[in-house]
Amino acid sequence: MPVQTLFPTQVYAAPFGPQAATLNRALLRECLQLRHDDRAGRAWSARNYPGGYTSYNSRCHMQQVSPTFAALARGLDGHVRRFVRALDFDLRGRRLAMTDCWVNIMRARVVHSLHLHPLATISGTYYVSTPAGSAALKFEDPRLDRYMAAPPRKPGARRSNRAWVTLAARAGRVVLFESWLRHEVPPNQSSAERVSISFNYSWF
Repeated sequence: MPVQTLFPTQVYAAPFGPQAATLNRALLRECLQLRHDDRAGRAWSARNYPGGYTSYNSRCHMQQVSPTFAALARGLDGHVRRFVRALDFDLRGRRLAMTDCWVNIMRARVVHSLHLHPLATISGTYYVSTPAGSAALKFEDPRLDRYMAAPPRKPGARRSNRAWVTLAARAGRVVLFESWLRHEVPPNQSSAERVSISFNYSWF
């Protein structure tokens, strides 16, 4: 076929591993305890993340203070290495390491608005608890502001040709993407809390 695919946007999604269920039980306990203890995080969330809780602005290096989160980080390292190989990054003489790791808890109808992760290389999320109806992770085509006179896409367009693509939130699932890729979480439709852990990796 004469059509070539150039400049693809790659996203990695895979099960964490066989230890996910055991690890998630411990992570869930710590996430809920952290919310209880983190007065500064609750105050920041009330102003910036209505109805939800995030430790992004208060305790964002959980892999350095919690053995449970450190175990998660060690498992994520292998997934990141596989993603880096797929991206053909040249990391000779450089070390790609987790720089940030924080907790997100979304109640019903909570939204995480469109954003990206500046000053990072690889970003991702790990799902701890995803009750039925949990909101998916939604990615935006990075070329969207350059479409100009492009017509709309067909309803059944291939995923690679869509302007928006969503990945289901599943407990024990790892999702990785380059940090410049904009993404959001639409309103959570579950009446129970959706719990995830977000993180960044960088080499500088």
